[in-house]
Amino acid sequence: MRYRLIILALMMTGIVCQAQNQIDKQGRKQGHWVKTDKQGAKLYEGDFVDDLETGTFTYYFPDGTVRITNTYTVPGKVCRHKVYNNRGQLLAEGNFNQKNRDGLWTFYDTGGRRLKLTTYKMGVRHGLQVTFTSNGDTAEVCNWDDNHRHGRWWKRIGKQGYITATFVHGGIEGRLVEYNDGQQLVREGHYTAGERNGSWKYYDQAQLVVDESWKMGSLIDRRVRLLLPEERFVSIYNIAYMAPQGKSKTIVYLLDGTKLVHHEGSDVLYARVGNDRFTLANREARIMVATDLVVGTTRDREGREILSLDPAPDFNVYPDDDCLRMLHSLQLNRQTIEDGGLFDFDR
Repeated sequence: MRYRLIILALMMTGIVCQAQNQIDKQGRKQGHWVKTDKQGAKLYEGDFVDDLETGTFTYYFPDGTVRITNTYTVPGKVCRHKVYNNRGQLLAEGNFNQKNRDGLWTFYDTGGRRLKLTTYKMGVRHGLQVTFTSNGDTAEVCNWDDNHRHGRWWKRIGKQGYITATFVHGGIEGRLVEYNDGQQLVREGHYTAGERNGSWKYYDQAQLVVDESWKMGSLIDRRVRLLLPEERFVSIYNIAYMAPQGKSKTIVYLLDGTKLVHHEGSDVLYARVGNDRFTLANREARIMVATDLVVGTTRDREGREILSLDPAPDFNVYPDDDCLRMLHSLQLNRQTIEDGGLFDFDR
């Protein structure tokens, strides 16, 4: 009796094997198919009608966990696609049309929270796209047209702040504005064909602190606010050196020799002037110099290395190692176009 059962089981297995992975006389796949790897682990299974996938196709990880499901609404062409990780958590879902993403797709994190909604049109981003923060708030909203950002764009900054602008075929066009969590204006400016162009203004506590002029992506001028204690805007191209005076004041040396006492800390001012023109010569002393005013280095009476500057300030600037490395780099770069180089280092 036992042997009869074994034989019957083997016969049934053969029948099942014959009932799947069938190919008709025209060479088309028909019926239920199961694909395995060399070790016998199942790769996928599903049903074919005249060589076209129909119903639900399921793909597996090597341990048998579901990796992908494709549920076809139009055999072989249109399906609902779902992707899972090896713990069975849904990561993405959307429609495929002839192997192209088409329509609205949703992406998730491992906690099941939505990360992004993206709209596709036959494989390219086209339409609304929304991304979310880890707590479910909207992080960014934009529109796409033929795989280019096109239309209104909004992005969260902090908790309640945001930045918004308009894209035209991939480049920002027109006005950009940014507000902080207190809904105060932080910056505003204009773009032309994706390049900064015209006036750009930056604010601190609703007060204008930086006023820039741009021409098609090139900075023309940057004027920063100084509190002397009266308010005055000075171009960064008129500033030679800056040095802290205590924690709440900064001495600003102009090219014409004028010395101004700015009633704010040096870190605040240095962030506003930027590093386009200036170099932090000594991080510990917090002394900032205009890079193009550095002639080279020399030594003081005690043999310590100091910067040679033109015009010369009424104090010595002792460069740190970072500053010296930067100056040597500039020297090497400029020696490629200037015979003899820019700097004369006495080392």
